[in-house]
Amino acid sequence: MEKMPTLFIGHGSPMNAIEDNKFVREWQSLTERLPKPKAILSISAHWYTNGTKIMDEESPKTIYDMYGFPDELYKIVYAAKGSPNLAKNTTKLISRPVETDNSWGYDHGTWSVLHRMYPNADIPLIQLSVDKDATMQEHYDIGRQLAKLREEGVLIFGSGNVTHNLRKVNWKMKGGYDWAKDFDDYIIENIKSANYDNVINYKKAGTAADYAVPISDHFAPLLYVLGALEGSEKVSVFNDECILGSLSMTSYLFE
Repeated sequence: MEKMPTLFIGHGSPMNAIEDNKFVREWQSLTERLPKPKAILSISAHWYTNGTKIMDEESPKTIYDMYGFPDELYKIVYAAKGSPNLAKNTTKLISRPVETDNSWGYDHGTWSVLHRMYPNADIPLIQLSVDKDATMQEHYDIGRQLAKLREEGVLIFGSGNVTHNLRKVNWKMKGGYDWAKDFDDYIIENIKSANYDNVINYKKAGTAADYAVPISDHFAPLLYVLGALEGSEKVSVFNDECILGSLSMTSYLFE
């Protein structure tokens, strides 16, 4: 079987689950390029935990881990089946301790995107958490250990935002602050040149990195996706722009 591509999406606002915009249209067009996955392993910024956790329920619930949005958003139910078997196999591949935890569910980092890509929710889906105590190298190394799943038709899907600083959001600003664009460009350049050490060690970008990644939750999912690469993939960069001053929608497909 041909190896599945890997994918990182800058998911932005939960409103992308219901709005029609250029970002969402790019997400939807991906299904024309991707072979249909046998299953999806999602690493979402919004499951940010002490230690690495995984869900293994048959039917995980949709959770609404955001506040103050229109009622329409809270009516979305992403009813994809879970995959206890994939959870078991994933746990075996990871050398660090992994705790089974079904107290969470499909959060908006996962369903706001997949609801647009695979609206029928007909692909088995599990989530793996982002360990808040892990180093950037450790996130990348977990991705390396997950690479084998690609041979089994599993889409390794990271959902976050390369630049994500909610404290510096400017609701009146269409583009991004200079530091947001500088950091996003730094990551794009190093991914295009396959210099992943500079992505892992993102603080080499200087002051911009401190503003762009105040905590690791939204950046770390990218490292799992990069870790799962074998090195011969072609990278496509899309939605590469900053919005609201301090958010980057930049996304990457490796195939």
